[in-house]
Amino acid sequence: MAQAIERGRLKEPPAQEVMDYMIKPTLTDEEVERSYQSYIDINKAHVLMLARQGIIGAPAAAKILEVARKMAAMGDKPDFEITPALEEMYFNLENYLIGQVGMEVGGQQHTARSRNDLHATVDRMVTRKAFLDLCTLINKFRRTLIALARKNEDAVMSGYTHLQPSEPMTFGHYLSAVSLALARDYSRLSRAWDSINLNPLGGGSMGSTTWNIDRRYTTELLGFDDIVQNSIDCVCSRDYLMEVMGALSIMANTIARMTTDMRIWSTPDFGYVEVSDSCAVCSSIMPQKKNPWTFETTAGLCARVKSDFDAVWMTYKGVPYAFTMESMDVIADFWPCVKDMTAILKLMDVTMAGVIVHRDRARSTAAANFCTVTELANTLVRVEGIPFREAHEIVAHMVGYMTEHSLKATEINSGILNEISRKLFNRSLKITDAQIQSGLDPVKNAMSKKVLGGTAPEEVERQLAFVEKRIAIDEAEATLRRGRLAQAHAKLDRAVNSFLAKNS
Repeated sequence: MAQAIERGRLKEPPAQEVMDYMIKPTLTDEEVERSYQSYIDINKAHVLMLARQGIIGAPAAAKILEVARKMAAMGDKPDFEITPALEEMYFNLENYLIGQVGMEVGGQQHTARSRNDLHATVDRMVTRKAFLDLCTLINKFRRTLIALARKNEDAVMSGYTHLQPSEPMTFGHYLSAVSLALARDYSRLSRAWDSINLNPLGGGSMGSTTWNIDRRYTTELLGFDDIVQNSIDCVCSRDYLMEVMGALSIMANTIARMTTDMRIWSTPDFGYVEVSDSCAVCSSIMPQKKNPWTFETTAGLCARVKSDFDAVWMTYKGVPYAFTMESMDVIADFWPCVKDMTAILKLMDVTMAGVIVHRDRARSTAAANFCTVTELANTLVRVEGIPFREAHEIVAHMVGYMTEHSLKATEINSGILNEISRKLFNRSLKITDAQIQSGLDPVKNAMSKKVLGGTAPEEVERQLAFVEKRIAIDEAEATLRRGRLAQAHAKLDRAVNSFLAKNS
């Protein structure tokens, strides 16, 4: 097998530095395993199309396809050596083909095609696989949150705004909010499929080809939904990577915000939640420590997802709307993003599945930290018939009095309220201590908010059912997409087998 022919007009092999820093990183075992079968599938589809169009003869096509079938049977990476001396993956595969059938036959495979549109097609095929794998992980995590929320629809705790106690809620209500955000995140990601699954094969180097190719046929065999409509756009467009990474960075932001809450709530000062021992780490010196390891690590990974996206954006914005190495190499930043997002989803799935909620601690804190006094103001409006703003002022001054005297919300009584009301508005109140305690009950407060979007268990269940329905739709869509790709792959194999049966 000759190993210098692919250098064309160039008389010297690649410099060692070029091989070390440009070629070898694209030929690691991971890179080869990721793309090898896609190259083979594209070669099969392209050769079948060339033969169908009469661009190459059936006997030559049959010999090429026989080797392609042999190469596909090798698995995720070839049995033969992949050497950087041949510059890149495709030339290694073509070199093997020519070694098997000779230049006269093997040299016909690349007719009406460039490495530019070949690479663009491989990139889209490997991206869509990674995309669907991520969709599976995301939906698994979403279901874990739904299950945890359902277990805690009645787990009352203090809600927070500005990181200050606000109003009672339930842990299930909180997880419902995060789940709704993830539903929007997933929707953004899912729409990227329409940009990913387009066929660039046939764009050539950038100017298409004078050969009478059939791009619709290769589109069908490779499982694409449609073609990229313009030959320049075929080879230089990688915006679909930015679309996926942008959606993932927004999702990572949602998850990072959740980890912030969980880290705060898992501190002993709050003590609302606790991670399982399997997701925590103890200090090497401080024996009391139980650090929520996975939340911390995930937060860092979420930042890296955004940095991966920024790297692609900054690289891509300086590239002319034409094929360049930068436009091809931006996918190198996509794989760290996928790796980091995979880690995020798996870590959060196992962590949230094992989260322990300390209900008594959360409820007692909510009863004492004044998060219930908005409902006390509402109670004053109902009992006294006064304007809400007046009730708000009475309760606000009452909270000031209680905190100044180091008293808890559970110690509020009618005497204190009356004193403040008379001082502010010269009004005596008829509210009883029993009515005050009823208004200050965090459980009653949370359970009573049955309006759409509220914290009552039955309303939270409605929200969770809404999200669960969305997850089922999203899972079905991802399954359909996987199924269509599998059907196309089966059709490609049948077409190869049928062609060989007729022409071997």
